Amino acid sequence: MSLLHQSLILLIAAVLAVPLFKRLKLGAVLGYLAAGVAVGPWVLRLITDVQSILHFSEFGVVLMLFLIGLELNPSRLWVLRRSVFGLGGAQVAAVTAAFFAIGLALRIEPLAALIAGFGLALSSTAFVLPVLAERGQLQSPQGNATFAILLFQDLAVIPLLVILPLLAGGAAAAGHGHGGGDSGLVMAVKIIGALVGLVLAGRYLLRPAFKAIAASGNQEIMTATALLVVVATSAVMEKVGLSMSLGAFLSGVMLAESEYRHELHADIEPFKGLLLGLFFMAVGMSANLGIVREKPLSLFGFVVGFMVLKAVVVFFVCRAFRHDKTEAASIAGALSQGGEFAFVLFGIATAARVLSQTAADFLVVAVTLSMALTPAALALSDRFIARFTARSEKREFDTIAENDHENPVVIAGFGRVGQIVGRLLSLHHIGFTALDAASTHVDFVRKFGNKIYYGDATRLDLLRSAHAERAKVFVVAIDDMVTSLKVVELVQHHFPHLTIVARARNRPHAYQLLAMGVTLLTRETFESSLTMAQQTLVALGMTEEKAQAAARKFATYDEARVRAMYVLRDDQKKLIESVKQYASELESLFATDEQDSGVDPSAAPASSKSPSSSKAH
Repeated sequence: MSLLHQSLILLIAAVLAVPLFKRLKLGAVLGYLAAGVAVGPWVLRLITDVQSILHFSEFGVVLMLFLIGLELNPSRLWVLRRSVFGLGGAQVAAVTAAFFAIGLALRIEPLAALIAGFGLALSSTAFVLPVLAERGQLQSPQGNATFAILLFQDLAVIPLLVILPLLAGGAAAAGHGHGGGDSGLVMAVKIIGALVGLVLAGRYLLRPAFKAIAASGNQEIMTATALLVVVATSAVMEKVGLSMSLGAFLSGVMLAESEYRHELHADIEPFKGLLLGLFFMAVGMSANLGIVREKPLSLFGFVVGFMVLKAVVVFFVCRAFRHDKTEAASIAGALSQGGEFAFVLFGIATAARVLSQTAADFLVVAVTLSMALTPAALALSDRFIARFTARSEKREFDTIAENDHENPVVIAGFGRVGQIVGRLLSLHHIGFTALDAASTHVDFVRKFGNKIYYGDATRLDLLRSAHAERAKVFVVAIDDMVTSLKVVELVQHHFPHLTIVARARNRPHAYQLLAMGVTLLTRETFESSLTMAQQTLVALGMTEEKAQAAARKFATYDEARVRAMYVLRDDQKKLIESVKQYASELESLFATDEQDSGVDPSAAPASSKSPSSSKAH
């Protein structure tokens, strides 16, 4: 089959499978693997020459390691040092040790047990990070910890990428007699010379070269140069007996402090994505599905067993590093599967005769199935978290301290908004009673010295115990809109003397609060958005005074319109008409001001003269 026909089949399979698997929330990696299985020799047999595709597609892993090296500037590593080298190192060591011990108990060769255990200790960076992003957990404490562990895993692969080819070379030499290869001393000299040469080239050649090419303004040559650096360093490493991946990683590290780092990342990323997808498809095609047919129970039992053991070990490692149970469970569920580097390691270990082909095939299929079971593992961790959270929420509400009964302010909801209100009140020595209905959040906030009580502000008995009848102001800073409206209704009915100051999540929430008679409300993103707009106008050349005046005028008019339009909140047609009228009036208002001030509208920044251009927003 021609290369053109193979490319056509692979592209069709990827285009069909990957969007489907992403829609099913199974991830792109699993989509590529499934596409490879479908077109490979075990199912449709559309492509049978798997090894040539696998050999070419390994360049995707090479580019991935280049980008990992590109991200490893010393300043970032220093900030993440405890999470990366502490938590990440402990996770890899603990999981590898557990699998190694089991391997020895089963009388597997020590080196084979160690390599297999290390390979199973790795998780899929390409699979986990997109899943965390989809779940909105990438910037959470558990998301940061998961990223740190994955980063260490990627780094930990590098030594094995050095050692295993040496083992392969030694095996090959043994097979060809004593004269079949270089001596250990010659190989060591070659490796040291290559590494020193790469460091010197990176320091004295690469930066000046990139500077000269960037000055030419030719983007295509910049991209070609980046690829040339990756290919050349990979070729040098392969020539001296090390892996191409190590060369790519080192070239990325050399450019990590370069001013062209972000541009290089953007240039290489599309190639990495396509070739890494091709690599996963090649792995799917090369997976020995005969094992699934011959040993289904053994295979499934092995996969479930290693995922459960790995999750348990990761959970206790995270607990040892002072992550709470919910965070530890979330990290354990995310990292329970095998990773893409396991495919590379098992392949190299087979060539080095550390692992037999049968064992490597079994492990590759097991890792692939573990990726397929990751959504189930995440669902189980979510169920554990929900059950634990529900159990912790059953604890009794806190008892309000007696010395808080004279506080003039009660704050319901002590998240990012409530805490800022509380800090400003504290600076003016004004006492307040803060309530929050999430026990885990209460415990977390208390670690920073904040005084806060665990309690549900929708319960009248709790508001009474917080001495709301003696307070003057009730601040509703609750994130959930439905709960916020319930609290407002409860306070208005039972404590009508209280002045309510409310947080509005958005415009519809503001409409509902206004309809309930709450006049002191703030849309949470409104002021910050105004500040950003004002800074943008100044950056475009407008004077500070004029930008401030424009922001004040917009704010005044917008606030007035919100208070006038809330009566239309239930009539979408009239509300849309009103919004269009509002945009037209606002544009006329600014145009009139420009004429009165003698300013040429065409000279003003474009963003300040066309409010109607964003009517749809």
